[in-house]
Amino acid sequence: MTLSQVAERVGCAKSYLSQIETGVREKPPSMELIGRLEAALGLDAGQLVEIANWETTPASVRERVATSRQAARRLRELLASTGSRKDALDRAFGSGELRRLVDRLDPMSPGADKGLDVVQLMPLPREVPVINKVTAGYPTEFTDLGYPARVADEYLKVPDIDDADAFGARVVGDSMEPEYREGDVVVFSPRSPVTSGTDCFVRLEPDQESTFKRVYFEKDESGAELIRLQPLNSRYPPMVVPREKVAGLYSGVSVVRSLLGLGGRSAE
Repeated sequence: MTLSQVAERVGCAKSYLSQIETGVREKPPSMELIGRLEAALGLDAGQLVEIANWETTPASVRERVATSRQAARRLRELLASTGSRKDALDRAFGSGELRRLVDRLDPMSPGADKGLDVVQLMPLPREVPVINKVTAGYPTEFTDLGYPARVADEYLKVPDIDDADAFGARVVGDSMEPEYREGDVVVFSPRSPVTSGTDCFVRLEPDQESTFKRVYFEKDESGAELIRLQPLNSRYPPMVVPREKVAGLYSGVSVVRSLLGLGGRSAE
């Protein structure tokens, strides 16, 4: 198949597919597009997904995986060695090789390098795409700038985020002060539950407007479901909309703020 034929089958631009093929775009495409590529190319389900996940694995983790594989291979050689298996293991134990192999396979073992333990126990930050800005004021038209899912020009490394679809948006306006300031980047997680009182990225129908507000679930006198979009700044009034007008609610889970311009104040 030509590049154009593949692009037509998977439903993406030929230029975007070319950037993936040639390595110009370092970030893998979305899982959805990868799945369509697997089907179009006749690959086993999950084959490209595994490769994409490995490509996004930090180099330090790859090195540790390679070290563990080497240790596992050597341990198999010892167990499969000719002659008495017990003698081979005894020699490895006596020389200290067996202990070194165990330490390389299990960083929590007593003889392992404790400095390495600290690195391995630290959560690896996830790279979150900053898709656009979100207005902390009146709802405005939203645009993802035409990028495929999980693709952006700017990324943030955010620890403790376990959601592949998490995204960041830069706050514009002051209706969510004092908790959020203009210029903050709020990270939103589609996987995280949304309950009354959650600060959310809100997408509204029918014009695909978006806003950043604290949401409350309510009902009117007839029992119809409503959502109150509540600013934190008392100078702004709340907005109450029918539930069916809300196209999406994404829970805010983290905020990234620059310390520049705080005038020497301590960060709380």
